Amino acid sequence: MSAEHLLLTVDDVDDHNHDGGVMKFQIRDLRKVSDAGVPILNGINVGIPKGKIVGIIGPSGSGKSTLLRALNRLWEPPSDTVFLDGRDIVDLDVLGLRRKVGMLFQLPVLFQGTVADNIRYGPNLRGKKLTDVEVSKLLTLADLDSSFLSKTGGELSVGQAQRVALARTLANEPEVACHNPISFSEAQADMFALKLYCNFHVLLNHYLKIISFLDIDISNFSS
Repeated sequence: MSAEHLLLTVDDVDDHNHDGGVMKFQIRDLRKVSDAGVPILNGINVGIPKGKIVGIIGPSGSGKSTLLRALNRLWEPPSDTVFLDGRDIVDLDVLGLRRKVGMLFQLPVLFQGTVADNIRYGPNLRGKKLTDVEVSKLLTLADLDSSFLSKTGGELSVGQAQRVALARTLANEPEVACHNPISFSEAQADMFALKLYCNFHVLLNHYLKIISFLDIDISNFSS
C-alpha cells in the first residue's frame, strides 16, 4: 500500500486532536507482508481524530481491508502499531475491543436462528435483553420492518442480510464502525443510522463518488 493508492479523509496526523485530546486511532509504522513476501501494508502512519467520518479508497489489493481488520484484531497487528484512545490494542481484551469497533462487510455472515436472535446476540453477551420493540427500532433504522423479526438468514436476500448485519452492529452500540458499502445510497443510509449510535466511523470503498458526502476534506494517506 502506498500513498498514491490510498486516500484518507483526515486533516491532522499528530498524536492529539485540535482540542488537545488523544486521537481515537493512532497507527504507527504498520506493516504486513503476504506469505509470498509481497508487501500489503508498507509502514502506514496516520492519526484519526475522534468524531470524524473517515473514508479510505483504493484499488483491489491495496490493503484497505487488511488495515480495517487490524483495527479490531481480525488481523493481529504487531505491538506498538495500533492504538485506540491511546492504548495499544494488543493489550486490550479482544471481545471488548470488537464491541467497541464494529465491522460491516459487503458479504454479511448471519448466525443461526432468527433475525431477532442475530440482533440480540451482542447485547445478550453483556447480559442485556432487548425487547421486540427495541429490536424493531433497530430494524427500522436499518430500513427493514418488524415483519423480519422471525425470519431466518436463509429467507433473506443478500441486501436484506446486509441490513440485518447493520442492525446487529447498532445493537452493540460500538464507538467505532468500520463499513464497506457497495453503493452511494447504501453509504448515505447506513451513515445516517450509524451516526445515531457511534461517534466515529471508518468508511472503506474503492470509489471516491461513494464517499463524496464525507464531512472533511480528502488528503494523501501517509505511508
